Amino acid sequence: MTKRLLPIAASVLALAACASGSDYAARPLPTTAAAPFLGSTSPLVSTAQPAGDWWRLYRDPVLDRLVADALAANTDVRVAAGRLERARALVRQTRAAREPQIGANAGAQLGRSPQAIAGGEGGIDLQLDAGLSVAYEFDLAGRLSRSVEAARGDAAAAAFEADAVRVLVVADTTRAYADAASAAKRIAVAERIVGLLDRSLALTERRRVVGLATGLDTARIAALRDQRRAEVPLLEADRTAALLRLATLTGRTPRDLPAVAAARNDTLTLDQPIPVGDGAGLLARRPDVRAAERRLAAATARIGVATADLYPSISLGGSIGGSGTNVSNLLNPLSWLVGPLLNWTANRSATRARIATAEADSRIALAQFDGSILTALQETETALSAYQRLEQRRAALASARTQAEAVVRRTRALQREGQISSLELLDAERTYADAEAAVAQSDAGIANAQIDLFRALGGDWRR
Repeated sequence: MTKRLLPIAASVLALAACASGSDYAARPLPTTAAAPFLGSTSPLVSTAQPAGDWWRLYRDPVLDRLVADALAANTDVRVAAGRLERARALVRQTRAAREPQIGANAGAQLGRSPQAIAGGEGGIDLQLDAGLSVAYEFDLAGRLSRSVEAARGDAAAAAFEADAVRVLVVADTTRAYADAASAAKRIAVAERIVGLLDRSLALTERRRVVGLATGLDTARIAALRDQRRAEVPLLEADRTAALLRLATLTGRTPRDLPAVAAARNDTLTLDQPIPVGDGAGLLARRPDVRAAERRLAAATARIGVATADLYPSISLGGSIGGSGTNVSNLLNPLSWLVGPLLNWTANRSATRARIATAEADSRIALAQFDGSILTALQETETALSAYQRLEQRRAALASARTQAEAVVRRTRALQREGQISSLELLDAERTYADAEAAVAQSDAGIANAQIDLFRALGGDWRR
């Protein structure tokens, strides 16, 4: 009889072993996805792999301290850290199901038995009970191992999602600091332009007094001066908003933001090309791509969890215990039980539906993983293109500013000699003011484009 059962048991075990779903295999990346970036030939960038602490390229110790504060105290970072702790706790909880489950019980009761009541006895009996139970599930169909595999995938994804939050927080902190510094520079430029127009207005007024200019000339210059002055409050509001964002990002109230955070009055600039690496390095580094890949692995494992329900689960259990009227005879006599337990759900239609649900979830996770790759490449190429085009625009604006400044100097000299009118000087002043403001605004845009590129490139976080 035993010899006939052995082949049957072996067949059941072999069938169960192959019934727990397929092992996850990492998908190969498309060849073109791993290639160098389309925009990596620009002298503004290099093909060296970027470092995680990219903000240090700005060589600003204040920014370094603010980023450190943000990584330590930002509320979004703390939320992500809490989610990671929760995911890791779930791994431990899932893994514990593979261990023997041990239980103990003990109790005491006071009362009178029916026999004692019938016999007229008045004594009260003490009944003590104690027992110990052990159960262990044999993971024949791989349900427990696949559950642990899925939980580990979720925990790894949570870790990478926490990294993605850090990338975002660092970029936002750097952007807020850069916006505040750029606004300060633009305020200084606007105030300098107002000062130039004040001097032009004073000169034109003197010429009006001696009959070389008209009241219309002074009115026009005054109107331009007031227009430029009206821009200053808006720029100051932008700067204040950036500093308030910076306070929140670093986990501070507005009043707690250190004064040094607002001390910089010049736009952030780089003195070296930005290292961008290539597509392969990007996809290995981007935390959102790595999180999506781990979610796909977890979803694949859950197909195995659902498939294991098609097969019986077998557990081995045992218990030992006793009862008595006092501690000395509590375990005399001693009772014990040991034996296997077979559990098999008969509703296979419901199990098949759960398998189909898990397979659909896996296909969703696969599409999300593929989408994360495309998004990472698109964001990086877009950021590269925007940065390069803005630098080209800035060079043209700087050339225009230089020429406009030369025209203003020449026009003033001609006006002092009486060769041109104040209206022509006004036009020259307006052109220069526009060129100067455009360069300052362009510098702010370039700083933001650099930060966008750094954010698209991701970070190399080491936990």
